[in-house]
Amino acid sequence: MKKISEILKISLQEVDKAPDLNSLDAVRVRYVGKKGKFTTSLKLLGDLPVEKRPVVGEEINKAKSVFMKTVSLRKTELEANALEENLKKNSIDVTLDGYASSRGGRHPISLTRLRIEEIFQNAGFEVKSGPEIEDDYHNFSALNIPDNHPARAMHDTFYLDNGKLLRTHTSPVQIRSLLAQGAPIRIIAPGRVYRCDSDQTHTPMFHQVEGLVIDKNVSFANLKAVLHEFVACFFNKDVELRFRPSYFPFTEPSAEVDIHWGEGKWLEILGCGMVHPNVLINAGVDPELYSGYAFGMGIERLAMLRYQVDDLRVFFENDLSFLRQFN
Repeated sequence: MKKISEILKISLQEVDKAPDLNSLDAVRVRYVGKKGKFTTSLKLLGDLPVEKRPVVGEEINKAKSVFMKTVSLRKTELEANALEENLKKNSIDVTLDGYASSRGGRHPISLTRLRIEEIFQNAGFEVKSGPEIEDDYHNFSALNIPDNHPARAMHDTFYLDNGKLLRTHTSPVQIRSLLAQGAPIRIIAPGRVYRCDSDQTHTPMFHQVEGLVIDKNVSFANLKAVLHEFVACFFNKDVELRFRPSYFPFTEPSAEVDIHWGEGKWLEILGCGMVHPNVLINAGVDPELYSGYAFGMGIERLAMLRYQVDDLRVFFENDLSFLRQFN
């Protein structure tokens, strides 16, 4: 025990006298390296009587711990001294040009979403959000989607082990908003949604914005007027729209909307319709007093049209040569 105490005393003196980092590391190796004095002491424990080994071993480890802590403190001190000396020797010319740095910018999907939000906010809509992990009721049942609807199938929806799911649209935000504040209401719900789909024009995660207006005496004509105004503002030009009859469980009547894009070319951009009475009832709204319309569109689709992008995947590849165009 006396020998251990003596080794520790001498080792701490050597640490304190180490003039630089290299010398300090040499001291460290001399005491805790493979052939170091503390290491050798531990190897010799086998020569002691069994009853003395735990006590002596504990004492060696304590001494080793004190030594290493002292080394760490001395190392910090020497590094600070070295930095100070370096700053004294090397002056800095503050007139030199700085390193070149590129300017960042918003992602084209974010730019498109912000533009959509701005247009609808100027038209009196509130922006609402909701959870991306949803339950079956808000994502399907409350929206009048029957139990046997294909959208509920595993190949369309990401189901979680706890019975929840990743929302397949932002329509649940409409239900939650109606349940929270009732009618009248005028909102849009932008956000990420998820479906089991992946190709040149589809990704498993994408962005939607859905709109909802519930009030007295709301008609399909109101819906058409709002969508015409939105499309004209979004593309900064008059665009011809075509409404085609369609089917959605949560609206009746329903329509898909195309825009005229070149000679004889029509592109679908959104779906819409008058809110189904069952949806109003599920949200606690009297369909005899109130009516309304809803619409939904893919933000990626609008971004592709606005920026003339022909492959959806470039939005997610993080190619800087592509993204710099939007700085």
